[in-house]
Amino acid sequence: MRRKETASSPPSARSARAACTIASRDTGARSVALSDNTLDTLTVLGEVAPVSNTVREPAIEVAGLTKTYKSGDHPVEAVRGIDLRVEAGQTYGFLGPNGAGKSTTIEMLCTIRNPTSGTARVAGFDVVRQRDQVRRRIGLVFQQQTLDLQLTAEQNLRFHADLYGLGRADAERRIDEVLEMVALADRRSDTVTKFSGGMKRRLEIARGLVHAPQVLFLDEPTIGLDPQTRAAIWDYLHDLRQRTEITVFVTTHYMDEAEHCDRIAIMDNGEIVVEDTPEALKSSIGTDRIALRTDDDELAIARIRERLGVEAGVHEGQVTIAVADGASVVPRLFTELDVGIRSVTVTRPSLDDVFMTYTGRTIRDSEGPQAPTFPFAGRR
Repeated sequence: MRRKETASSPPSARSARAACTIASRDTGARSVALSDNTLDTLTVLGEVAPVSNTVREPAIEVAGLTKTYKSGDHPVEAVRGIDLRVEAGQTYGFLGPNGAGKSTTIEMLCTIRNPTSGTARVAGFDVVRQRDQVRRRIGLVFQQQTLDLQLTAEQNLRFHADLYGLGRADAERRIDEVLEMVALADRRSDTVTKFSGGMKRRLEIARGLVHAPQVLFLDEPTIGLDPQTRAAIWDYLHDLRQRTEITVFVTTHYMDEAEHCDRIAIMDNGEIVVEDTPEALKSSIGTDRIALRTDDDELAIARIRERLGVEAGVHEGQVTIAVADGASVVPRLFTELDVGIRSVTVTRPSLDDVFMTYTGRTIRDSEGPQAPTFPFAGRR
């Protein structure tokens, strides 16, 4: 039996600190105290130059990746042998309900957790054997808020730039660029305590970009935000893609957000059940739904069966049929039924339909308890 990722799979303090450990050169690394609500300590760069924005293809390559947690006498398989490939410059969506294994996967790709087995390469480097090189080339926006609320927006970004060893001039330029990109330039001197939830999320995205990463990981970037703010976040991400060649890897359980991605993998119970472009996934389930309001539903159903060779029924007061290509069938309804038609509606398959087809349930039915991604958030 497959088991879902659950809240009973807590990362260790060592693993959490690894999230902010960054490669050092021969000058070595130094530890500093951090008075924010994320970690007790960080490992800080000793003069590491910013990395260029050129990525070898593929940006992400995963083979047979697994993660198993010990839970009493019964191990919990959070990720079960997944394979995926993300080309440079793509926006790649990792779609699935809470507990599907999405966050555990992104944590392995970001070197926060070691996989139990399998391999993963990010920006050309192995996430276990070359973790420092991976960390220098990625940006990460956690699911839970990790900003220092007592600092200003600019101070949060400057601290992050210092961690990556950006020189003063480079840091100033990058801070100006990313604040402008997320429309927070006029709030750079405000403390984060004054920010709304959407503004904090935009600042976290800016922080993840300040060192010009090759791959940006976003773990549920719009969770808990209102629809208008969610749409605005995606507008910023689209603008980012137009400005740069960055690869974006985003986890989400919002079906409408997955439509923004170049490719999507649907994950359920620790496994990738299907992967393709949004349009190809919708086409793969093969049917458009046509709903008719007619003057004589019984006669319309009989003639649809007789003349079109398609089964029809009544649903919510409308005659409904399922066909491969609704656009080509609609003209035939008017010419071949000889029944008064008051209205016609054609509905294309949605990603909700795709999820139901491949998993047997809706994503809302699949929702379970949310496993904490970053357990030190909120501590000092």
